[in-house]
Amino acid sequence: MYKLLLCWRYLRTRWIALASVISVTLGVATMIVVNAVMAGFSNEMQTRIHGILSDIVFESHSLSGFQDPTWHMEEIRRAAGDSIAGMTPTVAVPAMLSFQVRGQWVTRQVMFIGIDEASHARASDFGRYLQHPENRRQLSFALREGGYDTVDSQSDAPGPTRPALEGAGWPYRRMRVERERLWRERQEQERAAGPVRSVDQQVDAVLAATEPAEDAAADRQDPFKAARPDEGRTMDPAQEQFTGVVPGIGLASFRDSTGVDRFLFLPGDDVKITFPTAGTPPKAVSDTFTVVDFYESKMSEYDSNFVFVPIAALERMRGMIDPQTGIPSVNSIQIKLEDGVDLEAVRDRLRKVFPADLYAISTWRDKQGPLLSAVDMEMAVLNILLFLIIAVAGFGILAIFFMIVVEKTRDIGILKSLGASSAGVAGIFLGYGLFLGTVGAGAGLALGLTITWNINRIRTAVEWFTGERVFDPSIYYFFKIPTIVHPTTVAWIIAGAVAIAVAASVLPALRAARLHPVEALRHD
Repeated sequence: MYKLLLCWRYLRTRWIALASVISVTLGVATMIVVNAVMAGFSNEMQTRIHGILSDIVFESHSLSGFQDPTWHMEEIRRAAGDSIAGMTPTVAVPAMLSFQVRGQWVTRQVMFIGIDEASHARASDFGRYLQHPENRRQLSFALREGGYDTVDSQSDAPGPTRPALEGAGWPYRRMRVERERLWRERQEQERAAGPVRSVDQQVDAVLAATEPAEDAAADRQDPFKAARPDEGRTMDPAQEQFTGVVPGIGLASFRDSTGVDRFLFLPGDDVKITFPTAGTPPKAVSDTFTVVDFYESKMSEYDSNFVFVPIAALERMRGMIDPQTGIPSVNSIQIKLEDGVDLEAVRDRLRKVFPADLYAISTWRDKQGPLLSAVDMEMAVLNILLFLIIAVAGFGILAIFFMIVVEKTRDIGILKSLGASSAGVAGIFLGYGLFLGTVGAGAGLALGLTITWNINRIRTAVEWFTGERVFDPSIYYFFKIPTIVHPTTVAWIIAGAVAIAVAASVLPALRAARLHPVEALRHD
């Protein structure tokens, strides 16, 4: 009992002990906050990666793909049994996206992905990353009559608005077509009111006037013209659209310093995409497409690279449909498994059925292995560095305890002369170290959890006070700092802090226990 009383007395009366407690508290709180933030970022990243990649990706080594995806899906289901929750075929090919901004053409490299709008949502979380509520329920590559989100649908709290999307879709397309028509009419009026035309211009006008007659004569010479009514027909862009595409929002916009998205093109605009055919050697083909929605996974690697299109249209334009049998080819099959199924076990089972020289079969973690490994390594190194803070506090406890042993040498001699054992004297200092570690770790736990749970309020207060952004959404594409507290992580942080405090008191305790009572009483 005397050991506990002495430990409690030293803890209450010695201000130097407060420094040790504060060191342990700050170290524990820092580790809890950093681990919670890192876990939040890691979880957000993995969730968004998994949102675009299914549990297992079954793909061809060639851009030409493999024929008959229906037969392949049947074989996959036969090999995997009841583990499969859904499958969908896809076609992915590198391409170039071109669009106009203020009359200037902008070209960007993209990954052009053909998906099946009926089954793709069953194999991935693609649908919940779209900007139109109806498309989130059921994807459609038809342009919508407005109704696009003007606020980030993935944000829990109302964030900066996207006013440009308010009239996107058919209203914006009709307005753009009407504006272009008025501009052309004004240009024609300016040309009509211009100076007298030159001889060359008059000749061009005569030739232009004779063209309809020549076209009519050509029509009479072509008896199959009537069988192709759509050939040569001018599309009305105010009433019709080209094949719909869903580009990543990072291709169409940029985020300013206030967190508001500024758009370069909107749903309703037309873009040109150039991509290779499936032949050997491949040839470049180009077509015009209409933007119908945006994809926003909040992973810049995807949002600034992916463009989605109906798989049937891409197969037709790339020549991936057998002209004799009508059987299409695809690049890959996305496979979603039932909850709780071992991904690696199903992957290995499929690898035994399908030859590795024709197919590549991997889990979503295999596809992003280097990135996930880099994040894990970063967290491990960061934890080691932060743990050194608590280690510094441990050295402080070691120095303080040696001072206490020297200062209390006569008291130790009196205790031993009254019958206290060496183990009892050592237990005083070990108990003192345990008290310091426990109090410091407990205070650090309370402080760390308080900061973690209120970190976004603290961020807002710091930004208001300094006038500078602490967490810039234009960099992270998050409107708040994500945090996740894992009880196991907190437990080993607390245990580590207490263990360091106790370990730091071992040497002083041994020195105190070895003091001879007579020598200790003679100490001046």
